[in-house]
Amino acid sequence: MKIYTKLQLIDELKKISAIGWIENKRHGNHGGIGNTLEDLLGIEENNLPIPNASEWELKSQRLNTSSLTTLFHIEPSPRAIGFVSQLFLPNYGWKHKEAGKKYPISEMSFRQTIHGNTPSDRGFMVKIDRNEKKVLISFNSKNVADKHSNWLKCVEEKMGLKELNPQPYWGFDDLSNKAGTKLLNCFYVQAESKKENGKEFYHYTKVMMLQKFNFEGFLNELDKGNILVDFDARTGHNHGTKFRMRQNCLPQLYEKITIIV
Repeated sequence: MKIYTKLQLIDELKKISAIGWIENKRHGNHGGIGNTLEDLLGIEENNLPIPNASEWELKSQRLNTSSLTTLFHIEPSPRAIGFVSQLFLPNYGWKHKEAGKKYPISEMSFRQTIHGNTPSDRGFMVKIDRNEKKVLISFNSKNVADKHSNWLKCVEEKMGLKELNPQPYWGFDDLSNKAGTKLLNCFYVQAESKKENGKEFYHYTKVMMLQKFNFEGFLNELDKGNILVDFDARTGHNHGTKFRMRQNCLPQLYEKITIIV
């Protein structure tokens, strides 16, 4: 794995941008933009921190996309309760679309991507309590869409239609430590993409250096719906609870923004 100084990395990213279109060598890989960039830089996979005492994170994303960028994984508190597997799946879950096919007939699903701006069609929403210094998950049955009426009846039979009790939450300190560790300083690289003759190509056209993570900016973007909480679990496996972000919003989390390309 290569070790870069900050200036060396900036120089290397400028060179990669100047190359123009570069073929994706990770065919069939949805993370091709990041993986191809990592290959060009000669570093390991999975968004590992750029060396310099692990102070730098590399984030990449394609331009003009609705896809979300994963910021980090963290399960809600109190973790001993196991909210996703013990509360959400058995009481608020629904039949998995592959139940009886790929999975057992009893397989349940709980997949929700929610934020603080508007409730999901199943009534879930992120709430920020600045007095208690918590980010909470809230449920309001009045916000459930008509198409989920049968599911809501099942929830009513199991749990009633009241607010979640206890409510899953993340303390500000936990979130700030997690986010601050993962996102303290960041190189944010965006790429155009195209397909020719069945092959995908990328042009890394925008590079920013983002410094000094700002937790208040994080909370504001969560409140506005630009950062989302993503639950992705089924009976047989919890894929983990993730905080994810919409395109172009990452710079709002930092005090200092430097345009590299």
